[in-house]
Amino acid sequence: MKISELVRILKKNGCRFVEHGKEHDVWYSPITGKKIRVGRHSSQEIPTGTANRILRDAGIR
Repeated sequence: MKISELVRILKKNGCRFVEHGKEHDVWYSPITGKKIRVGRHSSQEIPTGTANRILRDAGIR
């Protein structure tokens, strides 16, 4: 999965962008109340385990 696809899923499920970090962007999930760090390079592939962990932290799935 590409980071751009992951961001699209986060937006679709109500997560919102909070801030730019040095290498990652920070997103907030209203479902879990957690802040989630996502890599900034949207065309880059993200490992499956990392994507699943981000989705789980966001309360998606």
